[in-house]
Amino acid sequence: MPPLDTEQTRWFIEEVHPHEPALRAYLRSSFPTLQDIDDLVQEAYARLIRARRAGQVGHPRAYLFTTARNAAYDLFRRSKIVSIEGLADFEGLSVSVEGPDAAEKANHDQELEILQKAINALPDRCRQVFTMRRIQDLSHREIAQALGISEHTVNAQLAIGMLRCRQYLRAHGLLKGTPHAVEHS
Repeated sequence: MPPLDTEQTRWFIEEVHPHEPALRAYLRSSFPTLQDIDDLVQEAYARLIRARRAGQVGHPRAYLFTTARNAAYDLFRRSKIVSIEGLADFEGLSVSVEGPDAAEKANHDQELEILQKAINALPDRCRQVFTMRRIQDLSHREIAQALGISEHTVNAQLAIGMLRCRQYLRAHGLLKGTPHAVEHS
């Protein structure tokens, strides 16, 4: 067994472990037929630590909840226990369409928060142009007229904004690739 990594221990105690009560409540409510939540929590912790070592964890709470959910799905797939009696009553079931679960919602909210921080980190003019184009959906000409700049300057500021936002998102684990890679859409 490898020696304890004090940085990893600190990270786990401060960033992961405080979410255990909420994780257990989430698992109990989402998977009421699960017999042993302790094993599932431990499996989620193990997967989270492996992912962190590989540099894949940007937001521990969201990653933990998503990992636990996926571990539960894996457990159900492995067990493949299906009650024939339950299938016979299939037509009597009421089906409701639900939105994203709590972990997906938390992860999405955190991603939006990071995107907002990326935009806020842009230089003033660049942020202004970027926001007018990407958020307000104004044309290049409308932006140029509103700010009293050329359309060429609008294009340049948008390019700078996109590049810096990509770098920021990549640095926070939301985009794959090297920080200097140019992505074409």
